[in-house]
Amino acid sequence: MKKVITYGTYDLLHQGHINLLRRAKDLGDYLIVGVTNDNFDRERGKLNVRNNVLERVEAVKATGLADKIIIEDYVGQKIDDIQKYDVDVFAIGSDWEGKFDYLKEFCEVVYLPRTEGISSTMLREETQEIVRLGILGCGRVAQRVPSEVKVVSGVEIVGAYDIDSSITKAYTDRFPNIILCRELQNLYDCSDAIYIATPHASHYTDIKQALNAGKHVLCETPMVLNGDQAKELYHLAEDRELILMEANKTAHCPAFNHLMVMIKSGVIGDVVDIEASLSQLLDKSGREFDKEQAGGALFEQGSYPLLPIFKLCGIDYVNLDFYSKMEGGVDIYTRGVFRFPNATCSFKVGLGVKTEGCLVISGTKGYAYVPAPWWKTDYFELRYEDQNDNKKFFYKWDGFGLRYEIQEFVSCIINHRLSSARLRRKESIQMATVMEQFSNSNNLNLI
Repeated sequence: MKKVITYGTYDLLHQGHINLLRRAKDLGDYLIVGVTNDNFDRERGKLNVRNNVLERVEAVKATGLADKIIIEDYVGQKIDDIQKYDVDVFAIGSDWEGKFDYLKEFCEVVYLPRTEGISSTMLREETQEIVRLGILGCGRVAQRVPSEVKVVSGVEIVGAYDIDSSITKAYTDRFPNIILCRELQNLYDCSDAIYIATPHASHYTDIKQALNAGKHVLCETPMVLNGDQAKELYHLAEDRELILMEANKTAHCPAFNHLMVMIKSGVIGDVVDIEASLSQLLDKSGREFDKEQAGGALFEQGSYPLLPIFKLCGIDYVNLDFYSKMEGGVDIYTRGVFRFPNATCSFKVGLGVKTEGCLVISGTKGYAYVPAPWWKTDYFELRYEDQNDNKKFFYKWDGFGLRYEIQEFVSCIINHRLSSARLRRKESIQMATVMEQFSNSNNLNLI
């Protein structure tokens, strides 16, 4: 039996895709179709937002041309797939002419003619609605947003506002295509959605005001520092049929999501222990060390190590103990220890204490190791008792990583999905609950 494999995003599946699949099918007896997971066409430089991977898989399945459909998750997977499935022919559209010649070492490579006059890019340009994004808070994080938005289709930044008008002016001077909004209402008037990059302590008020103004909201992490406030805001968003998302870049990183899916599938057995560490040594005169501005290591960094813990062990922990070193009323280092019914988990965060910064997930069959900086995952290993079974996975982390969360946010708006599986509401609420427990000094031990 002659096996053929082809790959694509299949975003906005059209007749050109169907013709290409039929031509690939004619090259052999069995067609394997790889659907790109993060929908990122790096050569064309855009993260697309119209169809999520499950919708695209169903669209390919509905053609009846694929004998097997797989998900393309990582760089180098084409070689792995060709060997795994004993493929005879790799087929791809002629617009990739020469780009995949390196695969000739493993199988025959065929470049198929494209259907003239139709493409996903053309369809997107003709039908794409544009989400107008307003920036609230023009500080350090906001400086990174314009370059990240440029590589996401279906969104443009239209305005910016900061409580300090001089900061707003400096921001719009740097990015002249963005309107300087002198009042918050001006920002609401020109925007469909708001990216909130204000200090932590003002997030609750900023989110509530934006939702009440009828705007979708993407808020920097931690979204809020109180579990009840998080529940209230998510309920308000749902009642108004608006998208509210916490901007945790790790949650939307393609490599991190692939790692989570693999572990949930049982590749290291049952998860028994998770260790996550994150730290950076910062200037102690900054906002991060100001108690009045919700400074401290846990508030600044805690949502990142909490993410893999809640993703893999759930949110129903039995107990949580904190061990912190305090200076000036804020924690410069905190270690948290969770006890779950069937697992134990720990995390370390530091602003004035340096830690190794890796992620280790231990299971009954093996363990996953992600080196620092694991929160910007571009590489991880699965390790086993027999080292011959070890596997390494390599990815590309693009830009500041904000493009992945922006893509998911805009995709939710355009496709009318009120929540994202990458960071579920219940997980976001539980993160806020942990912050609240720390604020109330529950099970807090000083070192």
